[in-house]
Amino acid sequence: MKSIKTLVLTLLFIIPLLYACSESTDVVESGTYQGTVDKAVPDKREIYVKTSDNKRLELYFTDNTTLTRNGETVTFDQLTEGQRVEVEVEKVGHRLDPIAVRILE
Repeated sequence: MKSIKTLVLTLLFIIPLLYACSESTDVVESGTYQGTVDKAVPDKREIYVKTSDNKRLELYFTDNTTLTRNGETVTFDQLTEGQRVEVEVEKVGHRLDPIAVRILE
């Protein structure tokens, strides 16, 4: 019985760690990148972008982030998973601040 409890507790501890590893993100140098919206979180104004070189960027919009489609400003709810985007980011320590996000589709 004790070994079953130990096994269950071990699994409960390890599973979240494995999940966290699969959701890792990358910090890249400041610049412009193209990719696909992997996940959009409207209530946090956050997107995850998978780049063509298989990097996953975590981007929290700031008050200064611009979001455009065909040169026109659009609202955050226009972003959807699977959409092609171009992002201009600034590396600040270990995070990326999005300066501009352009919807390409």
